[in-house]
Amino acid sequence: MKSPVDKLLNKNPELTHSEQVKVTSHTQREVDDWILHTIMIENHLVPFKFKRKGEYRSLTGSQVNITYYPVTEKIGGFEIETMKVVRIKRT
Repeated sequence: MKSPVDKLLNKNPELTHSEQVKVTSHTQREVDDWILHTIMIENHLVPFKFKRKGEYRSLTGSQVNITYYPVTEKIGGFEIETMKVVRIKRT
């Protein structure tokens, strides 16, 4: 029987899944009716972003399993690569 992560990866080949990565920074801010979460992962220079209806306890220092894909955002006239998080789970 396949896990939910395996099903996601088979359905969407552009997704990447990483296990037990350490969160070095976690910020949360309100955007409309959503909370935008931005995390930084150890040994990665790219921010990982996701939206949720509510706030989380800080993930800073935690290890997480994360499923994501790259996206390009235009901020202040510059194109910035970020990672869009599809699934995140504290380990």
